[in-house]
Amino acid sequence: MPSMEENFPRGGIQKKPTEGKTPNAKLERDNLFDVQHEEQSKKRKRSQSDQGKQKKFKADKTAAAKDSVVNIEPLTIEAVCEGMLLLGCVKEVSDYELVVSLPNGLSGFVPVTQISDAYSKMLSKQVAQGELLEDLNSLPDMYSPGTLVRCIVTSVEKSADGRRSIKLSIDPRKVNKGLNASALASGMLLSGFVSSVEDHGYLIDIGVSGTHAFLPRQKAQNYIKAVKRGSDLKIGQNLNCVIVEVKNEGRVVRLSIDRSEVAASLATERQNWALSSLLPGLVVKARVQKVAPLGIKVSFLSSFTGIVDFMHVDPEKSMNYSPDQVMKACILSVHPTSKVVRLTLRQSFLHPGGSPNQLSNDRMGAVVEESTVKAFYKQFGAIFELDDGTLAFARLKHLSKNRKSFKPGAFKAGCKHKCRIIDYSLMDEMCIISLKYQVIEARFLQYQDIHTGDVVQGKVLALKPIGMQVKVTDGIRGLVPSMHLADVILKQPEKKYNIGDEVQCRVLECNPGGKKLILTLKKSLVQSKLPVLSNYEDAKPGLITHGFVVCAKEFGCIVKFYNDVKGLVPKHELSSEPISCPDKVFHDGQVVKVMVLKCEPQQERLLLSFRLSSKPAPEDKKECTPKKRQEVKYQIGEMVDVKVLKKKHNGLEVSILEDEGTVIAWIPTMHLSDFVVNCKLLWHCLQEGDVLPRVMCLSDKGEHITLSRKSAVISAVQEEQVVRSFSEIQPGMLLTGYVRNVMPFGVFVEFPFGVTGLAPKVSMSDKFVTDTKDHFVVGQTVIAKVMSIDEEKQRVLLNLKVSECSSGDSAAESFALLNQYFKEMKEIRNLLRRRGEPSVARGLCELVPGKELQLVVQDVKEDGSALFSGSCVTGLTVTATRYHLGDKNIVPGEKTKALVLHVDALTSRVYVSLQEELLKQRPKQRFTENSQHSAIVQHVAEEFAIVSLLETGHLAAIPIASHFNDTFRFDSEKLKVGQTISATLKVVKVNDHGVLLAVQGPAKKNVFVRVRKESETALEEMLAPVEHSLSLGDIVTGTVKSIKPTHVTVAIDDKLTGSIHASRILDEVPIGSFPTYTLKAGQKVTARVIGGRDVNTHRYLPITHPHFTQSIPELSIRPSEIEGEVTEMLNLKEDSALKKLELYSVGQTVTCFVKKYNILKNWLEVEVTPDIRGRVPQLLLSLNTKVLKHPEKSFKNGQAISATVTGTDVTETNLCLSLTGIQSLEQGTITVGMVTNVTPHVGLTMALPGGKTGRVSIFHLNDTYTENPLGDFKVGRIVRCYILSNKNGKIQLSLRQSRLNPKSNSKVKDVEITCIKDVKKGQLVRGYVKSITPSGVFFGLSTSLLSRILFQNVSPYFVQKHSLYEKYLPEGKLLTAKVLGVTEKHIELSLLPEDTGMPSVLPESLDLPRYDAEEEKGEADDREKREELKMKTKRRRGDSESEQEKPKKKKICPADENDSGIEVYYREEEEDDQEEEAAKKKSKIKKHGEAPRLQVSMGFTWDEDMNAMEMPALNQKEESSESEEEEDPQSKLKKQTKKEKELEKQKKEKELCKLEAALMDPSRQPQSADDFDRLVLSSPNSSILWLQYMAFHLQATEIEKARAVAERALKTICFREEQEKLNVWVALLNLENMYGTEESLMKVFERAVQYNEPLKVFQHLCDIYANSEKYKQAEELYHTMLKRFRQEKSVWLKYASFLLKQGQTEATHRLLERALKALPTKEHVDVISRFAQLEFRFGDPEHAKALFESTLSTYPKRTDIWSIYMDIMIKHGSQKEVRDIFERVIHLSLAPKKMKFFFKRYLDYEKKFGTAESVLAVKRAALEYVETKSSIADT
Repeated sequence: MPSMEENFPRGGIQKKPTEGKTPNAKLERDNLFDVQHEEQSKKRKRSQSDQGKQKKFKADKTAAAKDSVVNIEPLTIEAVCEGMLLLGCVKEVSDYELVVSLPNGLSGFVPVTQISDAYSKMLSKQVAQGELLEDLNSLPDMYSPGTLVRCIVTSVEKSADGRRSIKLSIDPRKVNKGLNASALASGMLLSGFVSSVEDHGYLIDIGVSGTHAFLPRQKAQNYIKAVKRGSDLKIGQNLNCVIVEVKNEGRVVRLSIDRSEVAASLATERQNWALSSLLPGLVVKARVQKVAPLGIKVSFLSSFTGIVDFMHVDPEKSMNYSPDQVMKACILSVHPTSKVVRLTLRQSFLHPGGSPNQLSNDRMGAVVEESTVKAFYKQFGAIFELDDGTLAFARLKHLSKNRKSFKPGAFKAGCKHKCRIIDYSLMDEMCIISLKYQVIEARFLQYQDIHTGDVVQGKVLALKPIGMQVKVTDGIRGLVPSMHLADVILKQPEKKYNIGDEVQCRVLECNPGGKKLILTLKKSLVQSKLPVLSNYEDAKPGLITHGFVVCAKEFGCIVKFYNDVKGLVPKHELSSEPISCPDKVFHDGQVVKVMVLKCEPQQERLLLSFRLSSKPAPEDKKECTPKKRQEVKYQIGEMVDVKVLKKKHNGLEVSILEDEGTVIAWIPTMHLSDFVVNCKLLWHCLQEGDVLPRVMCLSDKGEHITLSRKSAVISAVQEEQVVRSFSEIQPGMLLTGYVRNVMPFGVFVEFPFGVTGLAPKVSMSDKFVTDTKDHFVVGQTVIAKVMSIDEEKQRVLLNLKVSECSSGDSAAESFALLNQYFKEMKEIRNLLRRRGEPSVARGLCELVPGKELQLVVQDVKEDGSALFSGSCVTGLTVTATRYHLGDKNIVPGEKTKALVLHVDALTSRVYVSLQEELLKQRPKQRFTENSQHSAIVQHVAEEFAIVSLLETGHLAAIPIASHFNDTFRFDSEKLKVGQTISATLKVVKVNDHGVLLAVQGPAKKNVFVRVRKESETALEEMLAPVEHSLSLGDIVTGTVKSIKPTHVTVAIDDKLTGSIHASRILDEVPIGSFPTYTLKAGQKVTARVIGGRDVNTHRYLPITHPHFTQSIPELSIRPSEIEGEVTEMLNLKEDSALKKLELYSVGQTVTCFVKKYNILKNWLEVEVTPDIRGRVPQLLLSLNTKVLKHPEKSFKNGQAISATVTGTDVTETNLCLSLTGIQSLEQGTITVGMVTNVTPHVGLTMALPGGKTGRVSIFHLNDTYTENPLGDFKVGRIVRCYILSNKNGKIQLSLRQSRLNPKSNSKVKDVEITCIKDVKKGQLVRGYVKSITPSGVFFGLSTSLLSRILFQNVSPYFVQKHSLYEKYLPEGKLLTAKVLGVTEKHIELSLLPEDTGMPSVLPESLDLPRYDAEEEKGEADDREKREELKMKTKRRRGDSESEQEKPKKKKICPADENDSGIEVYYREEEEDDQEEEAAKKKSKIKKHGEAPRLQVSMGFTWDEDMNAMEMPALNQKEESSESEEEEDPQSKLKKQTKKEKELEKQKKEKELCKLEAALMDPSRQPQSADDFDRLVLSSPNSSILWLQYMAFHLQATEIEKARAVAERALKTICFREEQEKLNVWVALLNLENMYGTEESLMKVFERAVQYNEPLKVFQHLCDIYANSEKYKQAEELYHTMLKRFRQEKSVWLKYASFLLKQGQTEATHRLLERALKALPTKEHVDVISRFAQLEFRFGDPEHAKALFESTLSTYPKRTDIWSIYMDIMIKHGSQKEVRDIFERVIHLSLAPKKMKFFFKRYLDYEKKFGTAESVLAVKRAALEYVETKSSIADT
């Protein structure tokens, strides 16, 4: 206890009278209502009556000493504690709380739940029912400001900024808890609540258990009339009741609330009031005992004493009271522990039921030019008299700007000051005023001062999903809704605004009653000079102002102004041009200029227009001059609306509407749409003056802004599926772009943001490319896959093959294209419809496929087609082909019915059909989505074909292309009119287009069907059917034409082409080889025909098939098959795939060839023979999780692999294969699994090989349990699993390292517990909270073991509310428990801190009663624990807390410039001087004013004892050589001769050697993450490497990756390497300090304290704070350290050095005194000496000298101190001072050895600095000393 007292002096009797008062003791409690105060001393509250411990005031020091008086001082917030009873006065009422004014200027809050039990029950009922209850009255109905209420303090909460708030309750059960039924007597005045309304009166809840209180109606009539709040009392209403009669020993009482009876009531001795039951609000007769300057001490009710402070004496009498005078007083408060009773003598309180005087509204915030000081109380403040004669109080902190500028002399009685009223205290009937200049001048003091439209400055407090909280002044906060954070909607506001930023806002809405302030940050509103429209009355027609769009619908826009005034802009007023879809042109939150057309204030209706018809003012004219190009910068990706100015042959010149049409931009024709046809059509249809909404800015270079309307490109930019620079491109990316140029060798594709790449001819299409111009046109939208990049030349090679660029779901892709096409067609139609005049274009709009027309035949042409005319088709060309005339013979002039098939708006042609089956009445039929139908092609357009369904004749459109890149078709693939195909319906209602939408189904006939991407790769698609006479077994010769991964094409003669499958090339295929690449293009081969393949379906045909002669021959060049008999041929009569698959048995091993890895289906597709395919599911590809994460990288197309057959797939067309053998999922085996589901607090569900599923419990995820065990597991993650059990089909798995790698000896922190026997008494175990029940906490120790912890073993505190447990012990919380006992069925655990060594699970800050409240355990420990909890540092057992000598830190300075900033420390024992030098070096390096950086450079030089690691970069050429080699294996195979091959081989060898040498080079610098991964694998315990790795990520500003590296390092570094681990922790702290939040930093810090020696971690964090100039946080941390490590000398010294560097010398002197009290005596000399050294270096040298001198005068024989003193003086002092010291030393009586040392030093000094004489003088003195010694020896 004493140590606490010394650390925090509280005045009163000092422990060491000699040292006098510490200077800061006076300031400790200098401030009356200083809410910032940290200290809430229970001590003081308890001992309020004990004068010895109290602080004295000069005025009554002597008096107080003589007689033991309760100290009279006003109530401060520090003295308020839970359970204190107070009289309060309602100040403000809202729906959810009452604000209550308390005595002495304090205020508190009563939440709606603390009114009374009956009211709370009704509230709960209302919430449960979800509807308003009739008899439930709101708080404003029942309470009005000025009502006096009795309250009890439920809690005093402290907010983050140090302010305290008092939570109160007025529930009589709590307020009257000191009363019991037997203590009730008539005449008592109690507070009660109406709990129910009965026929003859009311039941009143007076909070006394076992007592029923009844209020008869007649006793209430008088009150009800006077209050005028309705004809009845309301449930929950607060009443002052007088007991009229008590029956049955207090079980029944009758009450009265008659105002006269209440007002006359007086508490008397007869009513037997006890100190425990005294209530505030009671009026008593009091006798003055003593009058003191600060108030009066009185006695009342014969035996009680109380105090009246200076604010509560009667202002009429002031302090003119005499001892023994008797007067009425009212009890204000009763302290629960010290039992101090405070009273008031003010008249308003002396009649119960009255209410105090109120302040008129206009006085609030008023500035009073002259107020006179009445009295000044130096600890608290001053009382003033205002100009109107009323009294006011100013708190001490409001008397001057700050403590330094405070002059007590200015506040003598009678002095005059200017002040401002800032508040009114109802309970003191005084204004609260401030003399601070900034308060008097403040623009806003309260919400009432703020007006709508005001521009205010504020500070960002917090960013929430609903918007930003802004602090305008101390008491005023506002909200900026997320829509108002900027002119545009911000997706990530945290990037634009930081907490603490100053912002300028404008007030949109202010409601002082509800303290609601809504602000906007939209620049255009804040800076608007137009009038503010804040009510409907001001909206005069013609007024032009700014508003913002809150909603855009088809009928127009709703625009909002200030104060929630809103109006409608109807559709026709949106623009001079008609706008069809306002929601596409206007977005929510857009600031707009509007003109008022009409306003009806009563109905709150407002009609507005965006067409500002009034002539602009002259200043506006200036704005309209076209802006220079440079002024307007448009971001790429920005959406704008444009108006067509001019049409040119290659595009449109447009103006951007957002800039009043002054900015000119350009839309190239090919950028009007994703579809080439629609581009031409749109260009054709658009006219000057047309508005195009939502066009994207594509580039802002050159003289024009270029825009694009391509929806695919726009959505790619908006969804961030783009690369902004060359550096972002990575191979394998799919990017949306457009063709820039078409060259004979390939096409150039450009992407948004200007990146360009080349798709060479070979990569342009899956088909053979003869002429590139047949495939692509300039401007066309394409999707490209990045194949490779050349960093040096900044080149990108692309692939446009559909097989590479499509997602694999061709049906969905082709349907999306069709849908988009028709969507654009609809827009074009709407555009044409808007044309006013009835033009040809309008006629086109009315015609849609499926419409019947009455036509007249005009002409029949030679080819059989006919031309028609008709009134509905004037100006259009109407034709029908011969096919569509059906069997009809028609003649010119004949009238006929026809059905529209297609309308070509570009050429104004209409295609019709006269076929009967199309014209006949179609039945109304409901189609189902995805249903398949046979259909006949009726018409083929450019982008789609019109087909008619066979069954019903309905028309449907099917896409021709399956993908943007699918542009070229051979004639054989093109759809022909009359052809029957299969179609899958996608849109089943006939829409504006007149057709259903469908995609082609898996057809039998048609080659075009793109679903078949499985077998034959593009090559055979080109092979036209050629009649041939080959039969099975024929030997043919041919030339190799092209080589693909799984087959080779061979030209047999000019026309006939055959195919050789990879399995038909070699007899023995080496696993891993690529058989097709053994052949070269142009090579002659001899082969044997082993089968034939259908040209259209690519099915293998039996030899007897009638079409065999038209098939593509399948060949073999396997030697065994050419020479031997044709046995294994593909001529099986039964063509059934199933029979072929039956030839393979489960478990058989086959060699197959990789086709491709299907990313969508997650399987590897392989080919076994030309006609048998297989699939390998992802989990059967490998047991290595790295391979499984990216299987596409591990398996190359065409590679031969060996697989095991596991069965056939569901469709029975493929073999199911495995590359890992047949997995037996038996207990004890290790397999791989994929996470399919994560169940919080339970575990994972895993998919296992073979389609099985298994489960992993949270106890089996890791050998060390973590707080969030499932955080690292995402669905789809692949991990190795150990099978714990496999019973009844249920598989239990474990992911513990100890199971997966038993040999690794990894540390198992939380061992597996399988049964009760694994648990021993006294053992510490960890587990997760499962649930909280009334009987205790259920705690999981393993999957099968659940134990119960009784509540008394959970926490040392007594908890009434179980919700507290649920809050602090949520399900899944990780805790450490101690086993108290184990029986056969139960385990008894404890979570108590004394058992586990962990902090209590319920924080002490809750101030809950302890189970062991009687034991007054040392409060010092208490306080320390509390401080610890504040820091949230959880200490682990066994942390050594007494590291006596703190090792010094050496900071490593970065060697090169581009460092990234992690500071690394390593420890080294060294002398002070070295430390000093290091500090000097450091200060040189860190230039003044530079931001602190995390320092670890890439080229890190550590000091000489660390091996330097410089690694020269690899030659760029060597790195790129690999990618060049991979480019095109075919071209090499073609060109090289034998000699070239040999040279190439040698060259490769050399390069490999070079590369290996470079990698082996110990001085090589790591260049990439992979390099670092290699390094950290080789030396996992080297913190230097890990820190360099972090620095590498930080240079690329990849903070998350750097964090991840740090976490990896902490898991990887061996636990014995404490220093290495600490280095990483420090780096992580540094990282969080620079790039993280305060919260993330504290989280890391808490963990670091748990895992390391706490002291070191604290010291490091202090250094980090100091280096990054966060001095406040550093100071707080030091305070915590001084409490926690008070016995550590190093901590005191460190803090001293910190303070001195801050220039706080006074504080350092005080710190030394504290240090000497805290540290053991033996350390004192050393500590003083160290402090003195620090003073010399950073502080006041004179003070340092004084310290040394005083120490040496006490301990003259401490030669070490003498030495230090000499050294320092030689450095800092004058020669005279140094000589004086030497003279004193050599005259000491010390041991001869020591004297010799000092003489030698003196001599050396004189030799260096002195003269010959001075040297001689020293020698003489030495001789004298020797002589005297020897003479003494002789005697």
